Amino acid sequence: MKSRIALSLAALLTASPAFAHLDPAGHGSFAAGVSHPVFGPDHILAMVAVGLWAVVQARRTGETRALWLLPTAFVGMMTLGFLLAMRGVELPLVEPMILASVMVLGGMAALALRMPLAGAAAITGIFALFHGHAHGAEIGAAEALPYLAGFALSTALLHAAGVAGGLTLAQRSATLPRVLGACVVLAGTALGLAG
Repeated sequence: MKSRIALSLAALLTASPAFAHLDPAGHGSFAAGVSHPVFGPDHILAMVAVGLWAVVQARRTGETRALWLLPTAFVGMMTLGFLLAMRGVELPLVEPMILASVMVLGGMAALALRMPLAGAAAITGIFALFHGHAHGAEIGAAEALPYLAGFALSTALLHAAGVAGGLTLAQRSATLPRVLGACVVLAGTALGLAG
């Protein structure tokens, strides 16, 4: 099981930057939005980490609302970050904060940190703001609303994959979602060193 996780993360990290974004002119704004988070290893890792942390939070606190609240907080605040970028509002340290989101959210899952649900949602939302801003800054020629709908959908699906994977792993062992969270941190470290 651990070797499969390691191989999957290695595949994510070797994804070619040439496939990072679809051209809105050739594929449409919605498809360009869908592709934006899916072909960025840092985005994928952060989205999956949100789902894993939601599972760990739900199991540690008994608050099953974490399973939908953390992903919802992420998508909502990501949308706000996108709108800020569309309005020309600058945020400092966008790329470092995206990388930090991988490390912190993966670390939260790995350490199984127990905290009030509102605090967990706030931490998740703060990082989401930077992810959304990056999506907005890289919109190119895409139309805003279809692009937003596309990346919101793919983000929600990545969160769902993290939640589903975490729940499936937790049925085998309570520590497996934490192990995967640690793998996310290691993959984030590798991205940081490579960048």
